[in-house]
Amino acid sequence: MNELILLCCAAFAAGFIDAIVGGGGLVQTPATLIILPHYPVATLLGTIKIPSFSGTSIAAWQYAKRVKLDKRLLTGVSICAFFAALLGSSLASKLSNAIFKPVILILLIGVAIYTYSNKKFGQREHELIETKNALAYGISFGLLLGFYDGFIGPGTGSFLILVFVGVLGQDFLHASAYAKITNLATNVASIIYFGSTGHILYHYAIPMAVFNVCGSFLGARLALLKGNRFIRIVFLIVVTGMIIRFAWDVAKILMTEWTE
Repeated sequence: MNELILLCCAAFAAGFIDAIVGGGGLVQTPATLIILPHYPVATLLGTIKIPSFSGTSIAAWQYAKRVKLDKRLLTGVSICAFFAALLGSSLASKLSNAIFKPVILILLIGVAIYTYSNKKFGQREHELIETKNALAYGISFGLLLGFYDGFIGPGTGSFLILVFVGVLGQDFLHASAYAKITNLATNVASIIYFGSTGHILYHYAIPMAVFNVCGSFLGARLALLKGNRFIRIVFLIVVTGMIIRFAWDVAKILMTEWTE
């Protein structure tokens, strides 16, 4: 029972953070791995996809009601992200993700510096690339981040927001809306794979989903109420947390290699 209470608290916090800027997996994934260390990693990754999907659904629904989106762009990115996430999930238990983490760490540090130094970043919509090329760019990043979400996971929502702001010229509010719906597609793909291979603990996943939905509902409402400036601040906080998390992972990898 104590395990379930802790997992539900982590799910609530993850849903709240994820609804605003993504990155809820930074809370939910390590918490689940720590609280349930006796289960295979693939099983835990599959289990947390249920609450992630549930919370993301609520956030996506709220954003879709309030924010006007390019349906052609959204459909193309989401479909590609879905199939890429299927591939990533199928490889999650077979390949080491250690080689990705140093690259991600460097990328995150650059993101944090740029976002902090550029006060206008994500504050208003502006066209960075021609509209006719937006779909091609969106699909490319959808494939990359869809695979990442299926394979590793934490921080996908934040990376999606970065793409929609930094590459496609959206403001933070619109980028959050696009990211939530795209992330919904990757979660569905992972659930299909992990569910079909028996890697979901439903007695943990369903209660966690309820709390993730509650956190997501509150987070999305707050983001819509406060707007771009608030989302930018939370984005910086979450990216900083991601830097610390991946720096710790990279340090552990390096220490393991040095001691062997």
